[in-house]
Amino acid sequence: MRMATHLLSAPMLTLACASLAPMPPDRVAAGLWGGEHVALTVTDSGASLEFDCASGEIPQALSTDAAGRFAADGVFVRQRPGAQRIGDEPDRQQARYEGRLAGNTLTFEVILTESKQTVGTFTVEHGAAPRVRKCR
Repeated sequence: MRMATHLLSAPMLTLACASLAPMPPDRVAAGLWGGEHVALTVTDSGASLEFDCASGEIPQALSTDAAGRFAADGVFVRQRPGAQRIGDEPDRQQARYEGRLAGNTLTFEVILTESKQTVGTFTVEHGAAPRVRKCR
């Protein structure tokens, strides 16, 4: 009888320990995320990005899976230095933002949807000051 008690206790102990393990968040935290060449501002409904000579928008919440990965569709807008002519449309392209959240660090790629070109890989930290150089 004593052995049966131990057999039942092991699964219960495993379940109790599993529930105490920290779970990754299911969303990227709201606020400013900064890194080299990028500023990411996350809200509950999406995100905006500023890059060196570019910007971006993600019109949906940045949800993550159990491993901290995320993928979201948005736009990427290239900017040009100097004055812009009236009537010139910015170079807006559909883009896919894919990455992984690990603690307070988010690493992601920007991939242009039509051409499948990777614009770059960026790393940002929650609450860190961004280091962006705008076009002049």
